[in-house]
Amino acid sequence: MTNRRCILLGARVQEGAGRLGCDMGPSAYRAAGLAETLGGLGLAIVDAGDLAPAVAVERAHPNGALRHLGAFAAWTEALAEAAYRHSAEGIPIFLGGDHSLSAGTLSGLGRRAAQEGRPLFVLWLDAHADFHTLDTTTSGNLHGVPLAYATGRRGFSGYLPAPAAPIDPRNVCLMGTRSLDPAERGAVLEAGVLIHDMRSIDEAGVVAPLRAFLGQVAAAGGRLHVSLDVDFLDPGIAPGVGTTVPGGATFREAHLIMEMLHDSRLVGSLDLVELNPFLDERGRTALLMVDLAASLMGRTVLDRPTQSY
Repeated sequence: MTNRRCILLGARVQEGAGRLGCDMGPSAYRAAGLAETLGGLGLAIVDAGDLAPAVAVERAHPNGALRHLGAFAAWTEALAEAAYRHSAEGIPIFLGGDHSLSAGTLSGLGRRAAQEGRPLFVLWLDAHADFHTLDTTTSGNLHGVPLAYATGRRGFSGYLPAPAAPIDPRNVCLMGTRSLDPAERGAVLEAGVLIHDMRSIDEAGVVAPLRAFLGQVAAAGGRLHVSLDVDFLDPGIAPGVGTTVPGGATFREAHLIMEMLHDSRLVGSLDLVELNPFLDERGRTALLMVDLAASLMGRTVLDRPTQSY
Protein backbone atom coordinates (compact mmCIF):
# COMPACT_ATOMS: atom_id res chain seq x y z
CA MET A 1 0.00 0.00 0.00
CA THR A 2 2.59 2.50 -1.13
CA ASN A 3 0.06 4.73 -2.89
CA ARG A 4 -1.10 7.56 -0.63
CA ARG A 5 -4.07 8.59 -2.79
CA CYS A 6 -7.50 7.15 -2.02
CA ILE A 7 -10.41 7.51 -4.43
CA LEU A 8 -13.88 7.15 -2.91
CA LEU A 9 -16.57 5.86 -5.26
CA GLY A 10 -20.18 5.45 -4.19
CA ALA A 11 -22.17 2.55 -5.62
CA ARG A 12 -25.81 2.87 -4.60
CA VAL A 13 -26.68 -0.62 -5.74
CA GLN A 14 -29.33 -2.45 -3.75
CA GLU A 15 -30.93 -4.60 -6.44
CA GLY A 16 -28.76 -7.58 -5.49
CA ALA A 17 -29.99 -7.73 -1.90
CA GLY A 18 -33.17 -9.18 -0.49
CA ARG A 19 -34.30 -5.96 1.21
CA LEU A 20 -34.06 -2.26 0.57
CA GLY A 21 -31.64 0.15 2.23
CA CYS A 22 -28.13 -0.57 0.94
CA ASP A 23 -28.44 2.33 -1.50
CA MET A 24 -28.02 4.65 1.50
CA GLY A 25 -24.63 3.14 2.31
CA PRO A 26 -22.43 5.68 0.48
CA SER A 27 -24.14 8.58 2.25
CA ALA A 28 -23.72 6.84 5.60
CA TYR A 29 -19.98 6.37 5.06
CA ARG A 30 -19.62 10.01 4.16
CA ALA A 31 -21.69 11.11 7.17
CA ALA A 32 -19.55 8.86 9.39
CA GLY A 33 -16.50 10.84 8.30
CA LEU A 34 -14.66 8.39 6.05
CA ALA A 35 -12.94 11.08 3.96
CA GLU A 36 -11.99 13.16 7.00
CA THR A 37 -10.73 10.12 8.92
CA LEU A 38 -8.52 8.89 6.09
CA GLY A 39 -7.37 12.42 5.31
CA GLY A 40 -6.27 12.72 8.93
CA LEU A 41 -3.81 9.90 8.30
CA GLY A 42 -1.99 12.00 5.71
CA LEU A 43 -3.68 10.39 2.73
CA ALA A 44 -4.79 12.39 -0.28
CA ILE A 45 -8.54 11.85 -0.59
CA VAL A 46 -10.53 12.26 -3.79
CA ASP A 47 -14.29 11.77 -3.53
CA ALA A 48 -15.29 10.92 -7.10
CA GLY A 49 -18.98 10.92 -6.19
CA ASP A 50 -21.47 8.19 -6.97
CA LEU A 51 -21.39 5.99 -10.03
CA ALA A 52 -24.41 5.77 -12.30
CA PRO A 53 -25.08 2.65 -14.40
CA ALA A 54 -26.60 2.69 -17.84
CA VAL A 55 -30.32 2.14 -18.15
CA ALA A 56 -31.04 -1.47 -17.25
CA VAL A 57 -32.32 -3.79 -19.95
CA GLU A 58 -34.26 -6.59 -18.36
CA ARG A 59 -33.61 -10.08 -19.65
CA ALA A 60 -35.33 -13.38 -19.08
CA HIS A 61 -33.55 -16.34 -17.47
CA PRO A 62 -34.68 -19.94 -16.95
CA ASN A 63 -34.18 -19.51 -13.19
CA GLY A 64 -37.42 -17.79 -12.28
CA ALA A 65 -36.12 -16.86 -8.82
CA LEU A 66 -33.71 -14.26 -10.23
CA ARG A 67 -34.57 -10.61 -9.68
CA HIS A 68 -33.15 -7.46 -11.27
CA LEU A 69 -30.77 -9.26 -13.62
CA GLY A 70 -30.75 -6.30 -16.00
CA ALA A 71 -29.81 -3.87 -13.25
CA PHE A 72 -27.10 -6.25 -12.06
CA ALA A 73 -25.60 -6.38 -15.55
CA ALA A 74 -25.69 -2.58 -15.88
CA TRP A 75 -24.02 -2.05 -12.51
CA THR A 76 -21.39 -4.69 -13.30
CA GLU A 77 -20.39 -2.92 -16.51
CA ALA A 78 -20.24 0.51 -14.85
CA LEU A 79 -18.25 -0.71 -11.87
CA ALA A 80 -15.83 -2.74 -14.00
CA GLU A 81 -14.95 0.33 -16.03
CA ALA A 82 -14.61 2.51 -12.92
CA ALA A 83 -12.43 -0.06 -11.13
CA TYR A 84 -10.17 -0.43 -14.14
CA ARG A 85 -9.80 3.32 -14.64
CA HIS A 86 -9.35 4.43 -11.03
CA SER A 87 -7.01 1.59 -10.06
CA ALA A 88 -4.38 3.30 -12.21
CA GLU A 89 -4.79 6.54 -10.26
CA GLY A 90 -4.67 5.43 -6.63
CA ILE A 91 -6.44 3.11 -4.19
CA PRO A 92 -10.12 2.93 -5.15
CA ILE A 93 -12.49 2.43 -2.21
CA PHE A 94 -15.96 1.36 -3.30
CA LEU A 95 -18.72 2.44 -0.95
CA GLY A 96 -21.64 0.05 -1.24
CA GLY A 97 -24.22 -0.89 -1.82
CA ASP A 98 -24.78 -4.63 -1.67
CA HIS A 99 -22.12 -7.23 -2.45
CA SER A 100 -23.25 -7.72 -6.04
CA LEU A 101 -21.11 -4.65 -6.78
CA SER A 102 -18.01 -6.83 -6.45
CA ALA A 103 -18.83 -8.56 -9.72
CA GLY A 104 -17.90 -5.26 -11.34
CA THR A 105 -15.01 -4.22 -9.12
CA LEU A 106 -13.30 -7.60 -9.44
CA SER A 107 -13.82 -7.66 -13.19
CA GLY A 108 -12.21 -4.26 -13.62
CA LEU A 109 -9.39 -4.96 -11.21
CA GLY A 110 -8.66 -8.27 -12.90
CA ARG A 111 -8.30 -6.42 -16.18
CA ARG A 112 -5.93 -3.90 -14.56
CA ALA A 113 -3.81 -6.63 -12.98
CA ALA A 114 -3.58 -8.54 -16.26
CA GLN A 115 -2.46 -5.40 -18.05
CA GLU A 116 0.26 -4.99 -15.43
CA GLY A 117 1.31 -8.62 -15.89
CA ARG A 118 0.41 -9.43 -12.28
CA PRO A 119 -2.06 -11.88 -10.73
CA LEU A 120 -5.00 -10.49 -8.78
CA PHE A 121 -5.56 -11.89 -5.30
CA VAL A 122 -8.77 -11.39 -3.31
CA LEU A 123 -9.35 -11.45 0.45
CA TRP A 124 -13.10 -12.02 0.86
CA LEU A 125 -14.15 -11.07 4.40
CA ASP A 126 -17.73 -12.30 4.54
CA ALA A 127 -20.05 -14.71 6.31
CA HIS A 128 -20.94 -16.05 2.86
CA ALA A 129 -18.97 -17.32 -0.12
CA ASP A 130 -21.14 -15.56 -2.74
CA PHE A 131 -20.22 -18.40 -5.10
CA HIS A 132 -23.61 -19.15 -6.63
CA THR A 133 -24.20 -18.93 -10.37
CA LEU A 134 -27.35 -17.64 -12.01
CA ASP A 135 -28.49 -21.26 -12.27
CA THR A 136 -27.80 -22.39 -8.69
CA THR A 137 -29.15 -19.52 -6.60
CA THR A 138 -32.47 -20.38 -5.03
CA SER A 139 -33.05 -17.02 -3.32
CA GLY A 140 -32.57 -15.08 -6.56
CA ASN A 141 -30.56 -12.46 -4.65
CA LEU A 142 -27.66 -11.52 -6.89
CA HIS A 143 -25.38 -10.42 -4.07
CA GLY A 144 -24.75 -14.16 -3.78
CA VAL A 145 -23.05 -14.57 -7.17
CA PRO A 146 -20.20 -12.02 -7.64
CA LEU A 147 -17.28 -14.25 -6.70
CA ALA A 148 -18.45 -17.05 -8.96
CA TYR A 149 -18.81 -14.58 -11.83
CA ALA A 150 -15.40 -12.96 -11.32
CA THR A 151 -13.60 -16.32 -11.18
CA GLY A 152 -15.06 -17.35 -14.51
CA ARG A 153 -17.62 -19.93 -13.40
CA ARG A 154 -20.02 -21.07 -16.09
CA GLY A 155 -23.59 -19.85 -16.25
CA PHE A 156 -23.21 -16.11 -16.86
CA SER A 157 -22.60 -16.02 -20.62
CA GLY A 158 -25.29 -14.15 -22.52
CA TYR A 159 -26.45 -12.30 -19.41
CA LEU A 160 -23.33 -10.48 -18.22
CA PRO A 161 -20.21 -9.36 -20.10
CA ALA A 162 -17.46 -11.93 -19.70
CA PRO A 163 -14.72 -10.81 -17.28
CA ALA A 164 -11.74 -9.53 -19.27
CA ALA A 165 -9.37 -11.51 -17.04
CA PRO A 166 -11.10 -14.06 -14.78
CA ILE A 167 -9.47 -14.41 -11.37
CA ASP A 168 -7.79 -17.71 -10.54
CA PRO A 169 -9.98 -19.10 -7.72
CA ARG A 170 -6.83 -20.41 -6.04
CA ASN A 171 -5.90 -16.74 -5.52
CA VAL A 172 -9.05 -16.15 -3.46
CA CYS A 173 -9.10 -16.43 0.33
CA LEU A 174 -12.44 -16.59 2.15
CA MET A 175 -12.15 -15.59 5.79
CA GLY A 176 -14.91 -15.59 8.39
CA THR A 177 -17.16 -17.86 6.33
CA ARG A 178 -19.99 -19.44 8.32
CA SER A 179 -23.01 -19.75 6.03
CA LEU A 180 -22.67 -21.75 2.80
CA ASP A 181 -25.41 -23.39 0.78
CA PRO A 182 -24.70 -27.00 -0.33
CA ALA A 183 -24.27 -25.96 -3.98
CA GLU A 184 -21.76 -23.30 -2.99
CA ARG A 185 -19.83 -25.63 -0.71
CA GLY A 186 -19.21 -28.09 -3.49
CA ALA A 187 -18.33 -25.39 -6.01
CA VAL A 188 -15.87 -23.64 -3.70
CA LEU A 189 -14.06 -26.86 -2.89
CA GLU A 190 -13.98 -27.91 -6.54
CA ALA A 191 -12.56 -24.54 -7.59
CA GLY A 192 -9.74 -24.63 -5.04
CA VAL A 193 -10.70 -21.48 -3.15
CA LEU A 194 -8.87 -21.10 0.17
CA ILE A 195 -11.33 -21.12 3.08
CA HIS A 196 -10.78 -20.08 6.69
CA ASP A 197 -14.18 -20.41 8.29
CA MET A 198 -15.04 -19.26 11.80
CA ARG A 199 -14.36 -22.74 13.18
CA SER A 200 -10.75 -22.58 11.99
CA ILE A 201 -10.43 -19.00 13.24
CA ASP A 202 -11.74 -20.06 16.67
CA GLU A 203 -9.14 -22.81 16.76
CA ALA A 204 -6.11 -21.09 15.27
CA GLY A 205 -6.83 -17.35 15.21
CA VAL A 206 -6.47 -15.01 12.26
CA VAL A 207 -2.74 -14.29 12.30
CA ALA A 208 -1.25 -17.50 10.89
CA PRO A 209 -3.71 -18.01 8.00
CA LEU A 210 -3.67 -14.36 6.99
CA ARG A 211 0.11 -14.18 7.18
CA ALA A 212 0.37 -17.27 4.95
CA PHE A 213 -2.01 -15.80 2.39
CA LEU A 214 -0.22 -12.45 2.33
CA GLY A 215 3.02 -14.37 1.82
CA GLN A 216 1.52 -15.96 -1.30
CA VAL A 217 0.50 -12.55 -2.63
CA ALA A 218 3.95 -11.10 -2.01
CA ALA A 219 5.77 -14.08 -3.51
CA ALA A 220 3.69 -13.80 -6.70
CA GLY A 221 4.12 -10.03 -6.96
CA GLY A 222 0.32 -9.84 -6.93
CA ARG A 223 -2.20 -7.05 -6.68
CA LEU A 224 -4.46 -7.53 -3.62
CA HIS A 225 -8.12 -6.54 -3.37
CA VAL A 226 -10.01 -6.65 -0.07
CA SER A 227 -13.78 -7.04 -0.05
CA LEU A 228 -15.21 -6.33 3.41
CA ASP A 229 -18.84 -7.27 4.01
CA VAL A 230 -20.54 -5.95 7.15
CA ASP A 231 -21.77 -9.46 7.93
CA PHE A 232 -18.17 -10.62 8.34
CA LEU A 233 -18.52 -8.94 11.73
CA ASP A 234 -20.57 -10.29 14.59
CA PRO A 235 -24.04 -8.69 14.51
CA GLY A 236 -23.58 -7.75 18.15
CA ILE A 237 -21.10 -5.07 17.06
CA ALA A 238 -22.40 -4.46 13.52
CA PRO A 239 -26.20 -4.67 13.36
CA GLY A 240 -26.62 -2.55 10.22
CA VAL A 241 -26.84 -5.36 7.68
CA GLY A 242 -29.68 -7.37 6.19
CA THR A 243 -27.90 -10.74 6.33
CA THR A 244 -26.91 -11.14 9.98
CA VAL A 245 -25.23 -14.43 10.87
CA PRO A 246 -24.27 -15.03 14.52
CA GLY A 247 -20.70 -15.83 15.45
CA GLY A 248 -18.85 -13.30 13.32
CA ALA A 249 -15.51 -11.61 13.80
CA THR A 250 -14.96 -9.62 16.97
CA PHE A 251 -13.86 -6.00 17.12
CA ARG A 252 -10.26 -6.96 17.83
CA GLU A 253 -10.10 -9.77 15.27
CA ALA A 254 -11.34 -7.39 12.58
CA HIS A 255 -8.91 -4.65 13.53
CA LEU A 256 -6.01 -7.08 13.72
CA ILE A 257 -6.75 -8.21 10.17
CA MET A 258 -6.83 -4.61 8.98
CA GLU A 259 -3.60 -3.78 10.78
CA MET A 260 -1.85 -6.79 9.25
CA LEU A 261 -3.10 -5.80 5.83
CA HIS A 262 -1.67 -2.33 6.28
CA ASP A 263 1.66 -3.71 7.45
CA SER A 264 1.85 -5.90 4.35
CA ARG A 265 1.75 -2.85 1.99
CA LEU A 266 -0.02 -5.08 -0.56
CA VAL A 267 -3.61 -3.78 -0.66
CA GLY A 268 -4.47 -1.87 -3.81
CA SER A 269 -8.27 -1.57 -3.56
CA LEU A 270 -11.16 -2.03 -1.14
CA ASP A 271 -14.89 -2.78 -1.16
CA LEU A 272 -17.04 -1.73 1.81
CA VAL A 273 -20.35 -3.50 1.25
CA GLU A 274 -23.76 -4.46 2.62
CA LEU A 275 -24.10 -1.55 5.06
CA ASN A 276 -27.84 -0.93 5.47
CA PRO A 277 -28.27 2.31 7.45
CA PHE A 278 -32.01 1.62 7.81
CA LEU A 279 -31.09 -1.33 10.07
CA ASP A 280 -28.26 0.40 11.93
CA GLU A 281 -28.28 1.84 15.45
CA ARG A 282 -27.39 5.56 15.44
CA GLY A 283 -24.67 5.02 12.83
CA ARG A 284 -22.89 2.42 14.94
CA THR A 285 -22.06 0.06 12.06
CA ALA A 286 -21.05 2.85 9.68
CA LEU A 287 -18.65 4.25 12.28
CA LEU A 288 -17.13 0.81 12.87
CA MET A 289 -16.61 0.25 9.15
CA VAL A 290 -14.92 3.65 8.87
CA ASP A 291 -12.76 2.71 11.86
CA LEU A 292 -11.74 -0.54 10.14
CA ALA A 293 -10.94 1.25 6.90
CA ALA A 294 -8.74 3.62 8.90
CA SER A 295 -6.85 0.67 10.42
CA LEU A 296 -6.33 -0.74 6.94
CA MET A 297 -4.92 2.60 5.86
CA GLY A 298 -2.54 2.96 8.78
CA ARG A 299 -4.24 4.10 11.96
CA THR A 300 -2.80 2.33 14.99
CA VAL A 301 -4.32 1.44 18.33
CA LEU A 302 -2.58 4.43 19.91
CA ASP A 303 -4.20 6.77 17.37
CA ARG A 304 -7.77 5.56 17.89
CA PRO A 305 -10.10 8.06 19.57
CA THR A 306 -12.81 7.05 22.01
CA GLN A 307 -16.14 6.54 20.22
CA SER A 308 -19.43 7.81 21.53
CA TYR A 309 -22.74 6.93 19.94
